[in-house]
Amino acid sequence: MECVFGLVGNGFAIVAADTSAVHSILVHKSNEDKIMLLDSHKLIAASGEPGDRVQFTEYIQKNVALYQFRNGIPLTTAAAANFTRGELATALRKNPYSVNILLAGYDKETGPSLYYIDYIATLHKVEKGAFGYGSYFSLSMMDRHFHSGMSVEEAVDLVDKCIMEIRSRLVVAPPNFVIKIVDKDGAREYAWRESVKDNPAPSA
Repeated sequence: MECVFGLVGNGFAIVAADTSAVHSILVHKSNEDKIMLLDSHKLIAASGEPGDRVQFTEYIQKNVALYQFRNGIPLTTAAAANFTRGELATALRKNPYSVNILLAGYDKETGPSLYYIDYIATLHKVEKGAFGYGSYFSLSMMDRHFHSGMSVEEAVDLVDKCIMEIRSRLVVAPPNFVIKIVDKDGAREYAWRESVKDNPAPSA
């Protein structure tokens, strides 16, 4: 029941993801951060099989860092998206990853951007996108309320609308979400929307 969605506003991109780690009918934890910082100005939000999601996003993160270390300049968001798509396409014919990705970034020359990359290595630059069961509701909400050039406040309000719709309409809805933003000042965590707190493990 994963939910990952994002959009591009005026000078920034914002992404949100549920924080539930589940297997079958079991919830293992409800504070799993599924949005990774690729570098100072890039975010990668992923959904899919937990093992594939963690392994693949860490692999991309380390290779983006390796490129910057070797060449002295960071990859652009478009280059990082194309590299990610290439790795998914290569794996598709050997040992495919079951992972869907929204890659958000900010470049000085081109501004904010959002890339949609699915598990069969489809790549599209989009203004809004979503994966998972929550996409049925978040995409329809964004179709109705999204407009180009949104302010941060408008975008966060729309993200909150999407979260509320997912919680009220999805039969097994994830309770908690994390929201992150990337703009000229860098990529950072913006807020958590929590309705369930994980209980601390009992002491022995």
